Amino acid sequence: MPPPLPALTATPLSVQLPGRRHVAQHPWAPPCCRTPPTLFPLPPEAASVSFSRCVGGRRLRPGGTGPWPPLNPPPSSHPAAAMTEQMTLRGTLKGHNGWVTQIATTPQFPDMILSASRDKTIIMWKLTRDETNYGIPQRALRGHSHFVSDVVISSDGQFALSGSWDGTLRLWDLTTGTTTRRFVGHTKDVLSVAFSSDNRQIVSGSRDKTIKLWNTLGVCKYTVQDESHSEWVSCVRFSPNSSNPIIVSCGWDKLVKVWNLANCKLKTNHIGHTGYLNTVTVSPDGSLCASGGKDGQAMLWDLNEGKHLYTLDGGDIINALCFSPNRYWLCAATGPSIKIWDLEGKIIVDELKQEVISTSSKAEPPQCTSLAWSADGQTLFAGYTDNLVRVWQVTIGTR
Repeated sequence: MPPPLPALTATPLSVQLPGRRHVAQHPWAPPCCRTPPTLFPLPPEAASVSFSRCVGGRRLRPGGTGPWPPLNPPPSSHPAAAMTEQMTLRGTLKGHNGWVTQIATTPQFPDMILSASRDKTIIMWKLTRDETNYGIPQRALRGHSHFVSDVVISSDGQFALSGSWDGTLRLWDLTTGTTTRRFVGHTKDVLSVAFSSDNRQIVSGSRDKTIKLWNTLGVCKYTVQDESHSEWVSCVRFSPNSSNPIIVSCGWDKLVKVWNLANCKLKTNHIGHTGYLNTVTVSPDGSLCASGGKDGQAMLWDLNEGKHLYTLDGGDIINALCFSPNRYWLCAATGPSIKIWDLEGKIIVDELKQEVISTSSKAEPPQCTSLAWSADGQTLFAGYTDNLVRVWQVTIGTR
């Protein structure tokens, strides 16, 4: 293990670095390396919306009056004053033989999800929504020789990208279930991968302490080294906001870093966590990010202004974070439970826990390791260390 790092101040702060000269062309985008246009056609809806002002804790569209995600709860016959949204367990997905490390969904195929696992496979699930089994394994994607740490789906729903402890990334054709590209370049385990919003660029983070940018042909076009993380890079994500092209990363050096995608230079250091970081997630509009890890604190950062907003106490190590696509919610996998916060009131909407079914008094519940919402924001998929995916649904209850 590396020697312990010097303690950081507990006061969150954001260090805005001096302005850099803008580089007009991406360093990895010469004509010979551009993605063939037929591989990932950019859908019209890929254009992202930015938000410019904040009222009552909710971010409003310029000229609009609605919150960042429009709140469209399911219809109910109960009086509005008595209605409250809560999560109900709907079923499980059984098929993996190792921890479920990541889950990916796509609006193009609402009856399909992907899950990555320490059993070295990615399972493509067909969702049947039965009470006993919420879905059945449709296909297993095999090829990695070690744990699969991350998986994401392209915006057209046709391809998947995975990262593994075998040190490689793989691009998968979901129609055939075959590997179309293998990305070789990291010298240690790949912990995180992501597509840019137009699917033309790929980013990866690794235990070799580097961040690499690739094209979809499997060619590494740039390795971020200057001012990079001093320990493992645990998570990397692109912002979906095309008007503010950035990459957000976090690592075991307790830092959240924001990178300018135009020149691959460091834009902001977000300092405040007191333990290693496992996860960072960017809001659907690209205006916020949240980070979490060993210290159990979910920290919210403003990506436009480069500053800390506030901190939510998870109460246990945070393994995964995700924003709801249509509610102002942040979900955190905190040890064995899932906490869901309403970001307007900074209150817990629900806390999802598993019962321990064992005769042993020392039995511990499985840890939640991954989270993903369905595109319509009604279903939350959660992966656990007991090899299951549990499926929760938003329901209307009464107070």
